[in-house]
Amino acid sequence: MQKTIRIGTRDSQLALWQANKVRKELTELGYDSVIVPIKSTGDIVLDKPLYELGITGIFTKNLDIAMLNGDIDIAVHSLKDVPTVLPEGIIQAAVLKRANYNDILVLKDTEEFFGQPNGVIATGSLRRKAMWLNRYPTHKVVDLRGNVNTRLQKLEDNDWNGAVFAAAGLERIGIRPKGAISLSWMIPAPAQGVIMIACLEKDDFVKDACEQLNHYETQVCVGIERDFLNKLEGGCTAPIGALAYVDEKTEEINFKGVLLKRDGSKKITVTKTAKMGRHRFLAKDCADYVINRGGKELMLEDEYVSLIQHTIYSTKKLSEAQKKSLPHTIGIQDSDFIKIRFNRISPKVMKNEIENVVITSQNGVEAILHSFAKDEIKFKNIYCVGRRTKKLIENRIGKVAHVARNAKKLAEFLHKEAKVKEVTYFCSGIRLDILPAYLNDFDIVVNEVEAYKTMLSPVKIEEAVSGVLFYSPSGIESYLKENIANKTAFCIGETTAKEAKKHFKNVEVATMPNVESVLELVKNHFSS
Repeated sequence: MQKTIRIGTRDSQLALWQANKVRKELTELGYDSVIVPIKSTGDIVLDKPLYELGITGIFTKNLDIAMLNGDIDIAVHSLKDVPTVLPEGIIQAAVLKRANYNDILVLKDTEEFFGQPNGVIATGSLRRKAMWLNRYPTHKVVDLRGNVNTRLQKLEDNDWNGAVFAAAGLERIGIRPKGAISLSWMIPAPAQGVIMIACLEKDDFVKDACEQLNHYETQVCVGIERDFLNKLEGGCTAPIGALAYVDEKTEEINFKGVLLKRDGSKKITVTKTAKMGRHRFLAKDCADYVINRGGKELMLEDEYVSLIQHTIYSTKKLSEAQKKSLPHTIGIQDSDFIKIRFNRISPKVMKNEIENVVITSQNGVEAILHSFAKDEIKFKNIYCVGRRTKKLIENRIGKVAHVARNAKKLAEFLHKEAKVKEVTYFCSGIRLDILPAYLNDFDIVVNEVEAYKTMLSPVKIEEAVSGVLFYSPSGIESYLKENIANKTAFCIGETTAKEAKKHFKNVEVATMPNVESVLELVKNHFSS
């Protein structure tokens, strides 16, 4: 008596349609078969994007187990969901002729949102998300999970502009909406639109049956696509597209592939042709092309982002070396919240030697040098705040008479130790009153020279940011123009911390007044 072939499948409407198609074709060849539905992890866990689940073969694993346990004889899959390396003992028995491989956009209303900055699109695919953002970088892409019917219903129930689907899935079960738009610019997933049959390598009866269903041209094309995917070592966690098709006139295989950064900000594309029968190295050549143009580095960037547990924001631009000093678990964003513009200082200021000069920042030094050459500068005694300011002065202008940790300490020194009667203070249009107020209280004349302008340049930062790095009270003022004080404030010194404590509940102060010390403070905070 002939064996009845047990066909394992997921229990979604689309998966059952595909399994029944295979059953129908087996019946036409004279084989008896029965459908055995099995749930997959991908059907059960619907509250996370696929790439976050961390399971290889999320839609195929349970079917593999059932086959290895002897509960089913074959498994029917959408080949795009199948890992490029099959479990030991399981083989690809056949692929059916490819259906429509395109992605399509199912619209909620009209196409008007394409030209607008705030469009919202839904998809559970990392590749579709990255390709959409690459083309429409100001749009938002939200996660969409579930079988095709569930996803269509979610589109109906939410205020989205549209959702992206595989054309073949909707067409097979007859539910493609009339207004759906084909996204021909979107390179499909490797093997998209192809039904694959897997079986046990040792089962000769089933292998012989399935072999008769195999479509050779499809087998060749999807083999190249999946080999390209495998050689890039990408799976559900990398946005990779690949398409191979045969030009019947030239008998050439045309291939195009793409690797993108998850946020769509970068992409590497490749196109190449090869004669049918001479295509053995087509996938390798194309994968090498992508790798040689930074493909591995691009994927590592995304892997680095996935390791991030905490995100901080620096209100001053940092060097790459400074950013790299943080562990991979801490992500950092940065922007100059304070912009500096040097004023043209009047030549009259330098007409005579200035006896006592006060400079409280490196910007003050740069502003003076912006207006005068070193040999034009006539300072007798230079008093400053901060060792870095001192170093810059002595490298570019001349010897420093005294350096203090902060403005208050310097004011006390000028009054009690130096016993000065008058100072010239090179400062910003925005500055703290500590030093001039203290000196004025003791009748010390303060001649202020506005050497540079400090302009506030705030940025609205994301809610996910855990902490903010501040380097001056002005930076705090700028931050508060666009943000609320609901994060940890990491401060470069006591003066900045004092201002931060007026607004922030959690304030930490670096042991040394430099950027490296602030970054060390951040590391210690998040490792404790």
